[in-house]
Amino acid sequence: MAQMVSTARPAEVRAACRSGSAVHTSGQAPGYAQANLVVLPRDWAFDMLLFAQRNPQPVPLLDVTDPGSYRTALAPGADLRTDLPRYRVWRDGELVDEPTDVAGLWTDDLVAFLIGCSFSFETALLDAGVPVRNIEQGTNVSMYRTARDCRPAGRLSGPLVVSMRPVPGELVTTAVQVTARMPQVHGAPVHVGAPAALGIADLDRPDFGDPVRFAEGDVPVFWACGVTPQAALMASRPPFAITHAPGHMFVTDVPDRTYRQP
Repeated sequence: MAQMVSTARPAEVRAACRSGSAVHTSGQAPGYAQANLVVLPRDWAFDMLLFAQRNPQPVPLLDVTDPGSYRTALAPGADLRTDLPRYRVWRDGELVDEPTDVAGLWTDDLVAFLIGCSFSFETALLDAGVPVRNIEQGTNVSMYRTARDCRPAGRLSGPLVVSMRPVPGELVTTAVQVTARMPQVHGAPVHVGAPAALGIADLDRPDFGDPVRFAEGDVPVFWACGVTPQAALMASRPPFAITHAPGHMFVTDVPDRTYRQP
């Protein structure tokens, strides 16, 4: 199986995915934006567009394809059917498979949504001197369903999902300032500290991803997460959908600095 390395260029990461690598993408191709993927039948596309418009922090749209297209302007020549490390296949809101290739499932009525990902601001955090514990530990980021509901849109509704990164207490303000400049990849945190305020009972038991160890003095910092649409799929039960597997993102050719505001 091909293995991805953190110094790989985006095209090399995508080539590794096509060869069967199913490694999570946190820390891969540093300096380039990554994207969440949601693919729905055309009949559900307006609902998804409206859901994104009403919930821009967890669902910041970067690109939407034409029906049937598996190409994106975020990486010309890439193939959305094969170039992610792992996918999820949903039928009637139930997860039925987690393949590394969905070319055989792609039909002419499918619309793909590329959504900003918090992995895209990890380089900016590191540049500002903020450690990113999941990269240090070689793990996927921790993600949790919250008790906060997103604003419903058509047939889609569901809870906010957040990603969590332990941040040294004295650097929380820096982390907030750095990520606030990148609203297209989720922007500033939605919450700092006290997980119970979000309805999270145990940080050691994430709903998606891996537990991340805290260093002494670290504070949990929570950002809106692009897995939120997957929670909406579970709640709203469309007949068919394809998404990325949490933490297994589409690596784009777009430098992440493109999404950094002055």
